[in-house]
Amino acid sequence: MAILPILKAPDPRLTKVSRPVEQFDRTLAELAQNMLETMYAANGIGLAAPQVDVQQRMVVMDLHGEDEPRNPQILVNPEVLDASEETATMSEGCLSVPEAYEEVERPARVTVRYQDLDGVTRTRECTGLEAVCWQHEIDHLDGVLFVDHLTRLTRDRIIQRLVKEKRLARRGRDRTIRPAA
Repeated sequence: MAILPILKAPDPRLTKVSRPVEQFDRTLAELAQNMLETMYAANGIGLAAPQVDVQQRMVVMDLHGEDEPRNPQILVNPEVLDASEETATMSEGCLSVPEAYEEVERPARVTVRYQDLDGVTRTRECTGLEAVCWQHEIDHLDGVLFVDHLTRLTRDRIIQRLVKEKRLARRGRDRTIRPAA
């Protein structure tokens, strides 16, 4: 298994709409395992395939508590079938938007449909953190980041910080490559 590089905003690949998974094979299962390993290594609770530069509709999640055993979920071609009018606000973060946590309002309950790694279709109703995580990860499959749900000012502030950090990191790498005079 391998830890995959996670794309960071404002990478334009994160804004693409992913295509449905059509082949349920060993390659898909290996991608799912690599995504889980990547998510765990980054201390995340969810990861969508576009975040690792794979434009397919697949998500991995694990919402286990600190003192609970891991409970990985692999969701292929997930979609929201129904969402409650009632909303809930939770603090969200994202592995593609490092060190940014903001309050996001979303439907409090969703009914979702997905396929497992064998292609079997399943449906479930989610509330609380699970509902938020499903919606957040499905957004990734549609090219939407959680910061796109924020005010323009807040979103721009976060993206500008990420651009600045990327520029500073690049400048630091450039300095280490240059030979001493």
